[in-house]
Amino acid sequence: MHTNNFSSSLSLKKSACIVLLALAVYVGASSFKDNSVAGSRPLADSLVSKKAFLSVYDVLMSPRCMNCHPAGDVPLVGEDSKLHTQNVKRGKEGKGMYASKCANCHTDKNQPGLNMPPGNPNWHMPPADMKMVFEGKTPRELATLLLDPSSNGHKTKEDLVKHIAEDGLVLAGWDPGEGRKQPPLSHEEFVKQFKLWMDNGAYLPD
Repeated sequence: MHTNNFSSSLSLKKSACIVLLALAVYVGASSFKDNSVAGSRPLADSLVSKKAFLSVYDVLMSPRCMNCHPAGDVPLVGEDSKLHTQNVKRGKEGKGMYASKCANCHTDKNQPGLNMPPGNPNWHMPPADMKMVFEGKTPRELATLLLDPSSNGHKTKEDLVKHIAEDGLVLAGWDPGEGRKQPPLSHEEFVKQFKLWMDNGAYLPD
């Protein structure tokens, strides 16, 4: 009699263990599934974000953008980004120095004729205390620079999107005057890719 009771108790314990083990496996499997799904979202976002910035980078490194964001204090000109002649230099405010002011040649609109000076009412380089250098930057370096308020004119991410979408001098890159190429993307597509970069986490390229 005692033997039967012992066997029954042992069987019940085994059954309980099997049930608990099955439950643990189920819960573990469910948790793994949920975590993998949740973890895939940031990965997808980062891939979209990084890819979008590479398109943005192609525009920023084109002559229409990079020529006003050189490594030195002399602006660049032309499709081959040569140093500007006439002893033109950045100056404290980015508008030239002494008698060689940008506005002397770059008036409020493009001058007619092949390769004549392009114009804009606010033509200038970045100021001396925040040069925003594009020239020579890798995609990761340039993305880091753009996101740093101490380097980008104290702009938030929202400010940056508004700047590239609405600023008249940015828009001038798509109206460069006769004899000059436009950036590799339309302005609309450029803004779209910039927002994709931002909206998906503003990830730095690898």
